[in-house]
Amino acid sequence: MIKVVFCGTPDIALKSLDYLNNSSNIEVQAVITQPDRPSGRGQKLLPSPIKKYATEHNIPVFQPKSIRKELDIQEEIKKLQPDFFVTFAFGQILSQEVLDIPKYETINLHASLLPAYRGADPIQRVLINGEKQTGICTMITEVGLDCGDVCKKEIIDIPDKMNFEDLYNIISEKSPKLIEETLIGLVENTIMPEKQSEEGVSNAPKIKKEEAKIDWTFSARQIHNLVRGLYKAPCAHCFYNGKMLKLMQTKILDETTTGIGGKVLAITKQGIEVQTTKGVLLVEQVKPEGKGIMNSRDWANGSKIKAGDIYD
Repeated sequence: MIKVVFCGTPDIALKSLDYLNNSSNIEVQAVITQPDRPSGRGQKLLPSPIKKYATEHNIPVFQPKSIRKELDIQEEIKKLQPDFFVTFAFGQILSQEVLDIPKYETINLHASLLPAYRGADPIQRVLINGEKQTGICTMITEVGLDCGDVCKKEIIDIPDKMNFEDLYNIISEKSPKLIEETLIGLVENTIMPEKQSEEGVSNAPKIKKEEAKIDWTFSARQIHNLVRGLYKAPCAHCFYNGKMLKLMQTKILDETTTGIGGKVLAITKQGIEVQTTKGVLLVEQVKPEGKGIMNSRDWANGSKIKAGDIYD
């Protein structure tokens, strides 16, 4: 039985934790996750999805503010004598002292095909950049930004309509088996980790709020990719009559026509046709300020938007 301490926080890692916890090959000894965070209007402290699962399944939970600095927690984990740490969207940087705790290695699941898109937000970045493929990797964690040797990887194709939520869910589904295969392969010496290539290195820095504001001087393709890359988190948006309008679903109608960026060309049954500086974008679904997601034509009728109007 391979003994594992699982380090994770958001729900993308839930299926991996559940899979390992129910595996006949793995023993999940404990979970390390971020401290409870305030949420909602009342700012009530809520546990992470990983903590909630661990509590419901009687798995010991550690919640350091910084695992690197909390030596008492490090000592408690050492007593477990784990074979591996498994990290998946944990949200903290590990020191060499922490990496040295497990018998074998610390294995990280990273949501890209390394060495491309090292960093915090690879899922959003591949979509924003219009990539046709991405993937997942298991890697041996080193002190540094996603630079460790790669154990296993799996390619994921990205169709034009795929958005952040779609890709997020696919990664969540595909990761558990890859992690288990990696752990078993390392113990049985059937996997030989490979150093990352020095070519093709790119970064995926954390998305900043200002990046979500749509720049209508961009092409229809660039705006479409921004909309699907930031779907629900935090949402690409513009303004109309001083109010924020989040774009939830778009389609490229044309990639060559030039004109005034942000100008409404027509309102049809399919949605709102908007000119960009290169191409025409069909806005199909929107989320107006203070309201839910709706068909853009319904919003246009209620807002009395018409051809010739210009988005900010």
